[in-house]
Amino acid sequence: MPICPPPSESSGPGSRAWIFHGLALGAAAAAAAAAYLYRRPRGFRTLAVGVIPARYASSRFEGKPLALILGKPMIQRTWERVMLATSLDHVVVATDDEKIAECCRGFGADVIMTSVSCQNGSERCCEALQKLGKHYDIVVNIQGDEPLIEPEIIDGVVMALQRAPDAVFSTAATALKPEDAFDTNRVKCVVDNQGYAIYFSRGLIPFNKSGKVNPRFPYLLHLGISCFDSKFLKIYPELAPTPLQLEEDLEQLKVLENGYKMKVIKVDHDAHGVDAPEDVKKIEALMRARNIQ
Repeated sequence: MPICPPPSESSGPGSRAWIFHGLALGAAAAAAAAAYLYRRPRGFRTLAVGVIPARYASSRFEGKPLALILGKPMIQRTWERVMLATSLDHVVVATDDEKIAECCRGFGADVIMTSVSCQNGSERCCEALQKLGKHYDIVVNIQGDEPLIEPEIIDGVVMALQRAPDAVFSTAATALKPEDAFDTNRVKCVVDNQGYAIYFSRGLIPFNKSGKVNPRFPYLLHLGISCFDSKFLKIYPELAPTPLQLEEDLEQLKVLENGYKMKVIKVDHDAHGVDAPEDVKKIEALMRARNIQ
């Protein structure tokens, strides 16, 4: 059964992020999307676990998971949103820091202690999967600095991987705001007409001859959620770093450079990650505006 305990905050109808699998939707398809509900498939990639990697050390924001957002630690805010996803059979926080672990246990989260040698969130998820001692078909890596993550996005990437047997990875993208076009902290992506990833970059892609943003082009912003086939996740850390991955400093490029397929869903969602201390006040203002306690 999926985990869905009584949360302290909900994702009301006004904040739902409906999942779009095509480049455009007609009226009938849009109506169907508005009635979107996750339905568990039978027999293929049925069991899913959500892992929230959290580390204390950070060059830009040390102790970020414990930063208070309207009185609650950010990691708790994220965990509460993740627990609303109906596609997940289990949710854990994976950390190498005892302060974070103690905090998470205090609000009821399951915690897996991982090694300080993990180089990134994917490696931390892989270690957590091995230590869980139970088989899962899908592992969703959910960034702990997304306190307003939409549970529908989590359900969407899980469903996308369940429906694409030729893919080993799924993720999400949304419309890129013009002011973020040249922000290297905002990762852009391009997909083919079947919804499979072609490339990710910190630069603007595609990039036209004028060197300017085309206001009529539907640029995509990558959202930091990664959904792995569990068998692939187990070998992922063993894959050698690839040139494009190292140049762009983007983990997902290692998947593409090694010839694996990645499904990308398009969602209607504003990215509200916390990258620096000053972002906390922005998140709090947004939560007050949405009446999220």
